[in-house]
Amino acid sequence: MPLRTLRQHIGMVTQDVQLFHASVRDNLTFFNHAIPDKQIIEAIHAVGLTTWYHNLADGLDSILEAGGTGLSAGEAQLLAFTRVLLHNPGLVILDEASSRLDLATEQLIEHAINRLFEGRTALVIAHRLATVQHADYILIIEDGRIIEYGKREMLANDAHSHFAHLLQTGLEEVYA
Repeated sequence: MPLRTLRQHIGMVTQDVQLFHASVRDNLTFFNHAIPDKQIIEAIHAVGLTTWYHNLADGLDSILEAGGTGLSAGEAQLLAFTRVLLHNPGLVILDEASSRLDLATEQLIEHAINRLFEGRTALVIAHRLATVQHADYILIIEDGRIIEYGKREMLANDAHSHFAHLLQTGLEEVYA
């Protein structure tokens, strides 16, 4: 499979969301005008940005500032999730996508993450254990080495596993 084709099937959300000085529409579609407004608005609602969207003076034509000035970290992350929904990839990669969020915002984003993962394979790179609560498999890396891998439920119930220890102590300094 050519690399370009592979990339078309992957959506990625990182902790730093890149936004352009452009309309909401263009920021969400990466300037792809073939995506209908109805589809964009449905994706906005699906990730929980309904209130934010209704407060925009010019709707999809509202201009966002470069770097997301004027948006909360949570709003920026939800816009990144909306982008991925519009792209509709088979694989979603979340790379520390909730690391900059406070707990209240993180709870709002959990719904969006669940929506984002529906019918897709997801690779979640996270320090916060709450981010991986719906994962099927857990891979723990320490000092650049894999120290544990297995089904989340099995690892959580194994008193000798690193993952169970992390859950018990609340320690979140290891990638999970």
